[in-house]
Amino acid sequence: MTDSVIQNLQSRDPFAEDEGGTSQDGYIHIRIQQRNGRKTLTTVQGISSEFDLKKIVKVAKKEFACNGTVVEHPEYGEVIQLQGDQRQNISKFLKQVGLAREDQIKVHGF
Repeated sequence: MTDSVIQNLQSRDPFAEDEGGTSQDGYIHIRIQQRNGRKTLTTVQGISSEFDLKKIVKVAKKEFACNGTVVEHPEYGEVIQLQGDQRQNISKFLKQVGLAREDQIKVHGF
């Protein structure tokens, strides 16, 4: 019998810095969270740290007429929070500005 050789088909360094506009798994996750009553909160996670998230929030607040902030999450890093259901708006905005492509954005919820 011959020795079987195991080849690593994906020669990706797991500890190397990620390239592109997204982090970790390569996706930008847009989620909605229910607050109290009818109030909701939209979170955007996975935008690369090379972009200034505070400037993105500033433009999004003006564009969507809502309040927003950047929150430091222990597991996900910096996360953008916007008041209300802004999932479709922020998805279109990220594509329009060129921060993400259609295949990089995952919209979750309801």
